Amino acid sequence: MSFVPSVDEAREMLKKFNEDEFHLKHGEIVSGVMGYFAKEHDPENEDFWRVVGMLHDLDFEQYPDQHCIKQQELMKDLDLDERIIHSTCSHGYGLTVDIKPEHIMEKILFATDELTGLIGAVAIMRPSKSVDDLELKSVKKKFKNLNFAAGCSREVIQQGAEMLGWELDDLISQTILAMRSLNPELGI
Repeated sequence: MSFVPSVDEAREMLKKFNEDEFHLKHGEIVSGVMGYFAKEHDPENEDFWRVVGMLHDLDFEQYPDQHCIKQQELMKDLDLDERIIHSTCSHGYGLTVDIKPEHIMEKILFATDELTGLIGAVAIMRPSKSVDDLELKSVKKKFKNLNFAAGCSREVIQQGAEMLGWELDDLISQTILAMRSLNPELGI
């Protein structure tokens, strides 16, 4: 029988397959961002959204060339609920898998995964090294500079905004607010 782990159990699962501090922090950030968006779009399932955010890159550190492919096998071996498998793997849509984001949660994960990386990169370039004083215009400026944080796909971010039917500026602004709401210990 498959199960849905708690956020703490998901964190331990992430640590089982990831040791790099960057990947662990990214899981925490995306989990927090997903929780923030869940409060507006699906408050009864906030913990589920957070678990999906925490586990979305479960396979990335050990299997970067099979990202979202190997993850399906790992998650089945962990007996995770099929909804978690579909949701986490859908963020690789068009890149490594054909699992299309369908639910609003999956679309938000698809849109914000890369965006949290870009926003984090912009934030650490600021004197404050924080999102607390980060403005939309600063992120938009760096969004246009494809050499800055080149690993963060602008195409995926834009495609995610379109999937959601949101303006890019709204997606960026809301994700900045989501990141501001996170525990300061995450260092953003």
